[in-house]
Amino acid sequence: MQPRVVTQLAVIVSIVGGITLGVAAHRHLDLRTNGPDADMKDFAHLIETIRHDYIEPVNDEELFDNAMRGVMRGLDSHSTFLDEAQLAILTEQTTGRFVGIGVELGLVESRVTVIAPIDDSPAQQAGLRSGDMLIRVNNDPVKGQTLSEVVNLLRGDPGSAVTLAIRREGTEETLDFDITRRTISVNSVRSRELEPGYGYVRISQFQTRTGRDLESALAELQKHRALSGLVLDLRNNPGGVLQASVAVADTFLEEGLIVYTEGRKPSSTLRYTAAGADRLAGAPLAVLINRGSASASEIVAGALQDHGRALVLGTPSFGKGSVQTVVPLDNNRAIKLTTALYFTPSGRSIQELGIQPDIEIEPNDDDSSDLLVAEALRLLKETPRG
Repeated sequence: MQPRVVTQLAVIVSIVGGITLGVAAHRHLDLRTNGPDADMKDFAHLIETIRHDYIEPVNDEELFDNAMRGVMRGLDSHSTFLDEAQLAILTEQTTGRFVGIGVELGLVESRVTVIAPIDDSPAQQAGLRSGDMLIRVNNDPVKGQTLSEVVNLLRGDPGSAVTLAIRREGTEETLDFDITRRTISVNSVRSRELEPGYGYVRISQFQTRTGRDLESALAELQKHRALSGLVLDLRNNPGGVLQASVAVADTFLEEGLIVYTEGRKPSSTLRYTAAGADRLAGAPLAVLINRGSASASEIVAGALQDHGRALVLGTPSFGKGSVQTVVPLDNNRAIKLTTALYFTPSGRSIQELGIQPDIEIEPNDDDSSDLLVAEALRLLKETPRG
C-alpha cells in the first residue's frame, strides 16, 4: 500500500478560498424540510431519532458537528472537519508557533507513522525518527483510530507529559518515549557559511514568511561576496503553505512554470510561474531531500529539478501531492477538503511517487558528521556556474 500523509502540525499545502458547500448550513438547516432525495430523508430521520430517543440529550451543535465529522471521515485521510478549537490551531500553526511535541504523522501501510520530527522540537530531542511506527499514546492503542483522533491524543497543555510507544523501522522492538509538550516557535529558515563562497540554508517548514526569511538569509550570506554555490536542505521538512513553496522556488528561477494544480472544478486548476531574478545569479545549487520531505518540499525540489536548476541529492521523498482547501462554514468552523493534485513543471504527479533524487545517498546516523552536506559541497565545487 502506498503511503498517505496528514499533518499533525497543520502546516498544509492549502489554497484558502470561499468555496460554497451545498450542505454547509449545519445547525441552521431545517432537516424537517425534506428534499426529494431518499438518502437525505433517511439522514433527517436519523438526526430526529437521536434527538428524541437517545439515552442522553445531545445539543444540536454537537449533533451536527459529529455528523460532519462522520461525512469527512469517509473521504481521504487529508480531508477533515475543523471545529472552533481545531480551526484556531490550524491558523496559528501556519505562522510557526503552536503547542505540541512537534511531529508529522502519516499512514504508511495503514500504520500511524512518523513522517518527520520538526527541528529542535520535543519529538526530535526525545529521539523520534522518520519511519517510527506509533503503537500507543499513553495507554491508548492507536490501532483503529483515525489520524485526527491520534493527533488529539498528542495535544495538551504546555508542560504536560505524554508517553509514546513506538516500533522502530526494521525491528520488532517497542520503545517508550516520555515527551513534554511545549510551545514551539519554529524558525523555518536557518543559514550558515560552509566555507568561503559556499552557503547552507535549512528550511524546516514552509510558513507564511518563509520566502521573505530566505531572501534575508541569502542577503546575509552574500554580504561580503557573491556565493559560488548553495546547499538547500529540505530533509525532514513535512511541507507547509503552497504559496511559500512557490516563493522559495521563485528565488532561484528567472522564468518558467513552478507548479500547477488540477481538480474537478475550474477554480482548482491553477498555475504558478517564476516572476523574479535568480538570487544566486546562476551559482550552482544542491537540494537535499529524504523520505521526510513532503508536500511543499516536493514542489520546490521538483520545480528546481525539472528546470535543471539544482542537483537533487538524498533519498526519494514522501509523495504527498494533493492539495487541501480550507473552506469556512461559519466564523468558527471549517472543513479541510482535498480538491486537487499538484504537478511539477514537466507534468509529473508526486502523489504516492515522490521526487526521485538525481543522486541517491542513504543517510548517515552519525550526528557529528553530515556526509550528505559534505558530498553536496564537493559536487557544487565541481559544477560550472550556470
